[in-house]
Amino acid sequence: QVRLVESGGGLVQAGGSLRLSCVASGSISAINAMGWYRQAPGKQRELVALITNGGSTDYADSVKGRFTISRDNAKNTVYLQMTSLKPEDTAVYYCNVAALTPRDMSYRAYWGQGTQVTVSS
Repeated sequence: QVRLVESGGGLVQAGGSLRLSCVASGSISAINAMGWYRQAPGKQRELVALITNGGSTDYADSVKGRFTISRDNAKNTVYLQMTSLKPEDTAVYYCNVAALTPRDMSYRAYWGQGTQVTVSS
């Protein structure tokens, strides 16, 4: 099995910064894309940022220029550096990883339990 553990969420004032981390552990043979999603109360879960194993990135329009996704393949870890935070960034942030285990024939998506980010105005 694959386990994802997120950290780094919290309460911050508007304009502040936070850095989220997500570590993948377990019987991992390989990891493809890694990403961050978020879900605000009453809203659907949405993609925030994605990074491939080749380092290509993609961002939601609402966070471009403010958030940066990165990964450390040696540590099976993905990061999300968030700057210039706004109250509308308030949500539960979830890590998502496409991983291959020795028992799988293809990559499967795994989710973390989420970390709360609250931005006060």
